[in-house]
Amino acid sequence: MRSHFQAGRSHDTRTIRLYNSVVHVDYITTGSEVESLILESNLIKEHHPEHNIKLRDDKQFPYLRVDLDKPYPRVAIVRRLKRDGARYFGPYTRAGSLRETLRTLRRVFPYRVCSDHKMKTVTRPCLDFHIGRCAGPCAKAVSPDDYRAMMEELCLFLDGRRTSLEARLRSRMQEAAADLKFERAAELRDQLRAIQDVLEKQAIISPTMDDQDIVGYARGQVSGLVVVAILAMREGKVISRTGFVLQDAAGQPGPDIVAAFLKQHYGQTATFIPGRVLIPEPLPAEDAGPIGEWLSSLKGRRVVLQRPARGERGHLVELANQNAAVLAREEEIKREGGGEGAYARAVALGEVLGLAAAPERIEGFDVSNIQGREPVGSMVVFIGGRPAPEAYRRFKVQTKDTPDDYAMMQEILYRRFRRLREARKVAETPAEYAAAPDLILIDGGKGHLTVALEVLGDLGIDVPVLALAKEEEMVFLPGRPEPLGLPLNSPASHLLRHVRDEAHRFAVGYHRLLRRKKARQSELDDIPGVGPARRTALLRAFGTTKKIRAASAEELAAVPEIGKAAAKRIWEYLHGAGGEGGAGSA
Repeated sequence: MRSHFQAGRSHDTRTIRLYNSVVHVDYITTGSEVESLILESNLIKEHHPEHNIKLRDDKQFPYLRVDLDKPYPRVAIVRRLKRDGARYFGPYTRAGSLRETLRTLRRVFPYRVCSDHKMKTVTRPCLDFHIGRCAGPCAKAVSPDDYRAMMEELCLFLDGRRTSLEARLRSRMQEAAADLKFERAAELRDQLRAIQDVLEKQAIISPTMDDQDIVGYARGQVSGLVVVAILAMREGKVISRTGFVLQDAAGQPGPDIVAAFLKQHYGQTATFIPGRVLIPEPLPAEDAGPIGEWLSSLKGRRVVLQRPARGERGHLVELANQNAAVLAREEEIKREGGGEGAYARAVALGEVLGLAAAPERIEGFDVSNIQGREPVGSMVVFIGGRPAPEAYRRFKVQTKDTPDDYAMMQEILYRRFRRLREARKVAETPAEYAAAPDLILIDGGKGHLTVALEVLGDLGIDVPVLALAKEEEMVFLPGRPEPLGLPLNSPASHLLRHVRDEAHRFAVGYHRLLRRKKARQSELDDIPGVGPARRTALLRAFGTTKKIRAASAEELAAVPEIGKAAAKRIWEYLHGAGGEGGAGSA
């Protein structure tokens, strides 16, 4: 504990964060280092402390569950481990690939997939039985002993025990042939070939024929995420690769990452502990002995932790590191739509534009109208590279009713940033007005950029601004005579086009909304003194606006909600005697 708080000693980022946030130190006494290690793992799992490296929640990884206590065990895909006496295999990284593998295995091991209730209540076997995909326990077509033997063979396969399974199937095939049961012998031969076909894809073989896990890790190239990959070797052959994404591990030393992973993986998610674990980094001195003892106590016999530098085992660790690097890149690509990937695009945009930092808040502006009718403007906001719809704003353009995009853009920019300037003078102001953008994007070309620069200059707002033109996707920047051409597949270009397209979508949507409202609007809405209640009463009494116009003032006054004064005013307005109205003002 003293090492964390020694003055003048260089500390990593995590220790500095810990030093700045710790308020009180408490401790629990244990009987040994191994006991303290177990306690630490349990406390991390229970409380999820901020400064500890955390394994991503294991509930998203699927496992295979085989309940061998039942007369006819069933294979099920589950997301959580339970201490219920069943056998669990996994975790597997992709549920889709797991289901595809199970479809192949059912040709070799025709186990049931129906629920316990359905198997008890069914009156005849299903189609799976007739096509050889189920042994038919519901129809008592297989004895419990034979079915259990088949499920034990399946468990051997899932454990990677190729040698034992092949020997058992070959022995049964020879027995069937000796008894002249050639059809059964042919079935066993086909099962043996299918298993060999599946296992032939495992190209990594160790002459030692032992069980071991090979751990490797890699850091992301853009987002800084850390991924750990485990190659599971059973009977000298690599049978699976599993990847885990670690949280809060960016910038941490490699030995700390490996130590934290071993504690949480073998304490929480692993269903099998091999006799040897190969690791890519030497463990911290205070963890090396206790982790080895702890794993040995969990397994019931000695577990060797080894960091090989060369030879066959060194090659396996390097291969695990390479697998982790591939998984890290795949994870970054998968996150391109949000989270770390979105922020990585903001970082790339800041680098391309030469900004001091990645633009945390980007505001995009666009206008929409049809020949100047129903002109509107939109403001969309992206925070951390992702849309923030709660901060979007829309504007009804008030100063122009002719098709002048420059003047419309000038108005909405002036209205937005005038509020920002005024908000800076007030101590307490709504967040949507006080939040200043780190970058402004205008949907348009060089002319729109010039308008934006004039507005910002008049208001004294100093914020980076650019314009993105449609079609050519050219970026116009202040002080540059030529547009900046970004590759369309670059992260910066993706983010700019996303902001521009979102601003366009929001503006067009508001414009269409106003047009629909205008189309539904009645000319009665323009008559002074006629609100929703009187309009509804008139339409209920006469049916249509045309019939209301044809009615006399006396007939209008006969409607209870109208009265003589309002009836006279309505009649004069509809017949052109009301000054500004007129019959054609709908």
